[in-house]
Amino acid sequence: MHALRRGPRAPRCGAARTVWRIRDGFAVGIPVELRYVFPMKANAPPAPSADWCLFLDVDGTLIEFCDSPSPTNRDDALNRLLDRVWRALDGRLALISGRTIDNLDRLFAPRRFAAAGLHGLERRNASGVRQRLEVDADALDGARAAMRRFVMRHPQALVEDKGIAVALHYRSAPHLEPAARECLADVAAGLGDPFHVQEGNMVMELKSSRSTKATAIAAFLEEPPFRGHTPVFVGDDLTDLDGFRVVDRRGGMSIAVGGRVRARWHIADPRAVRAWLEQVAALGEPR
Repeated sequence: MHALRRGPRAPRCGAARTVWRIRDGFAVGIPVELRYVFPMKANAPPAPSADWCLFLDVDGTLIEFCDSPSPTNRDDALNRLLDRVWRALDGRLALISGRTIDNLDRLFAPRRFAAAGLHGLERRNASGVRQRLEVDADALDGARAAMRRFVMRHPQALVEDKGIAVALHYRSAPHLEPAARECLADVAAGLGDPFHVQEGNMVMELKSSRSTKATAIAAFLEEPPFRGHTPVFVGDDLTDLDGFRVVDRRGGMSIAVGGRVRARWHIADPRAVRAWLEQVAALGEPR
């Protein structure tokens, strides 16, 4: 049991936060893991292999974050690179993102990659078949209203309504993080177990707890062309931690981008990710 008085805030990396609950009249601190902790100096990823199947987060991994949520400004150089990677791995590439699949298609047109959107709430397999978790969207009406009231009080924040999930962004005002967390915690408590708060980089999202990036990756690994190949997942944020665990348990590779989270391997930033993807693309090209 923790003391009633809270200590200093946990550091950004390699730490856990404490959620406080009242039990039998006492405040009990429950550690909640926020980081998939590995040694501070993680290794650069090994040389690419033609046996890989590749799962890529988007924002913060392939592209830099910006103030606007889910922008759809195409980057033709990146799109050509991903197309070469897709061909080098015989189609074993999937995007694993908090964006909707429709948003990903606009961003990476004309290619329509296998993809998981909304942190796994929707998925399109390599054959183009789409699945979407059935969620009571009306149950989120109260959450939408609470977030809009928050934005009225704090105009620098933004609400992103994804239909079956709702996100509160505060990238333009990082000091709003405690208030945003309190707002979302209150809303989630009213909804109960079917929903949870997914924390990200300057964003908190209320979504169903039944699907995650991990469940999406696991589903891909049971299907062609991914089945039987070594999984590699590249991500940069708290939303990617479950995915790291899945690929590591299956003998694959977790690769963290930047310094927000840790994995078994590390890449510095999205620009370095693209340089690394050039090596993957080269697997399918004449030497």
